[in-house]
Amino acid sequence: MATLETVNELAAGSVAGAAQVIVGQPLDTIKTRAQIAPKGMFKGPMDILMQTVRKEGVLALYKGMLSPLVGIAGVNSLLFAAYGASKRIVSPFPDLSLREIALAGAMAGAANAILASPVEMFKVRMQGQYGSLSDKRLSVVAREMWKEWGFRQGVMRGYWVTVAREIPAYAGFYSAFEFSKRKFSKKYGPQLPVWALLASGSTGGIAYWLSCYPLDVIKSRVQLRPIPPTGNPFQYINAEFRAILSESGFAGLFRGLTPSLLRSIPAAASTFAAFELTREYLKEITGI
Repeated sequence: MATLETVNELAAGSVAGAAQVIVGQPLDTIKTRAQIAPKGMFKGPMDILMQTVRKEGVLALYKGMLSPLVGIAGVNSLLFAAYGASKRIVSPFPDLSLREIALAGAMAGAANAILASPVEMFKVRMQGQYGSLSDKRLSVVAREMWKEWGFRQGVMRGYWVTVAREIPAYAGFYSAFEFSKRKFSKKYGPQLPVWALLASGSTGGIAYWLSCYPLDVIKSRVQLRPIPPTGNPFQYINAEFRAILSESGFAGLFRGLTPSLLRSIPAAASTFAAFELTREYLKEITGI
């Protein structure tokens, strides 16, 4: 019975992941370029948008989408399944407190990093190409990373900083979503209207980004660098943190936050709505 429930969560997570990528990719590209572009290349998020469209075309806003689109089904399936399993580990009772929800979300985020890290790394490296003749396809980038650096230093580059990012991010993500959903439930009952799910998902998305900065900036920079980071995770995260402060000051730690927050509203809303609606549909079919 628990196995079928997990299968339902995996399937719903796949649908939710596809919705998230399609809706959020343009703003994600702007966010990532704000984090990784050489100093002085862009004046701000709007300038990134204008220059990208003017020089590379509208489709450039979807650059790097193939990696998350292929991988997001697995990533979100793992995330939602890990979250469901984590809730059952945290408490045998179905009604968890917000503190327990946050703990389950943190556990799910840590588990999710195993797939999220390579998906993010390839996406970032694609988004860090600016339309020159030397730009590479995803297949070429993947082949070169594997050939030059192997699995641990190539494909999984930035894994530990991704773990460090995902733990607070998903603690905030799920607790904010549940808080909002419970508030709506008091007024509208357990069967929430779709707009309430969208609003709750948006709240979760905003909490996600507020919780994971500046680690998201550090992660993007680590994954884009031409060589792997040196030292243990604490050392290379600290080194990147200091490098950002030296180059751009305190504001550099929060580059890309504005498009991240703007993106989080439609992306997270569509993610949660797609997941909840798909899960409810599967529940009616399977009875679980």
